[in-house]
Amino acid sequence: MGIGTILIIILILLLVGGLPVFPHSRSWGYGPSGIIGTILVILLILVLLGRI
Repeated sequence: MGIGTILIIILILLLVGGLPVFPHSRSWGYGPSGIIGTILVILLILVLLGRI
């Protein structure tokens, strides 16, 4: 398993944990999940291009 795959798995877990459906993150809104989602998309593009 490469470093890119490990980073993608960690970011997906953070994305799910940051969704505002859980009681601990309900007051946060969509900010954290939006930021993590953007980072995930950028990382996926870099992995597909072979940069990571």
